[in-house]
Amino acid sequence: MLRVLLINDTPRKVGRLKAALIEAGFEVIDESGLTIDLPQRVEALHPDVILIDSESPGRDVLEQVVLVSRDQPRPIVLFTDEHDPQVMRQAIRSGVSAYIVEGIQAARLQPILEVAMARFESDQALRAQLQAREQQLAERKRIELAKGLLMKMKGCPEEEAYTLMRRQAMSRQQKLVQVAEQIIAMHEMLGH
Repeated sequence: MLRVLLINDTPRKVGRLKAALIEAGFEVIDESGLTIDLPQRVEALHPDVILIDSESPGRDVLEQVVLVSRDQPRPIVLFTDEHDPQVMRQAIRSGVSAYIVEGIQAARLQPILEVAMARFESDQALRAQLQAREQQLAERKRIELAKGLLMKMKGCPEEEAYTLMRRQAMSRQQKLVQVAEQIIAMHEMLGH
């Protein structure tokens, strides 16, 4: 059963979304207004998904979403009456997984949450791939820098410098980037 943190940012009677969630079989672990600090609530409660009910998501709501999405990513579903495409784009950029305009019906909640979870997982996978590629590129740059330094120090061609680094990595059971960092650190220490 999905654990839902419900944030009600509307002047309407609190409980319309909660009643629909309970009717659809979800566990609402907490319900509160947005006067709270959302990142701290998420840290304390560890919800599976966050639902926000807002007539029109303002800057404060979206700032809270950005903080959660950055530090403790979770699927976030925003129910709103706001039709403005610009507001929708801002909400999606902030980290909202699903932006639902008008109407909360218990029968629609399950598929809405499933889509939000799937989109969130897809976004997280893409972020992880991007981060891995950025890491690989950064490591490649460090290896190239170390190789250049080694070529200067030893007066050897590129292939020989690379072979020396690979041998060192294998003999010490280290990654090539670790050997590169050692060469760069040594070069900096010697003040060359």
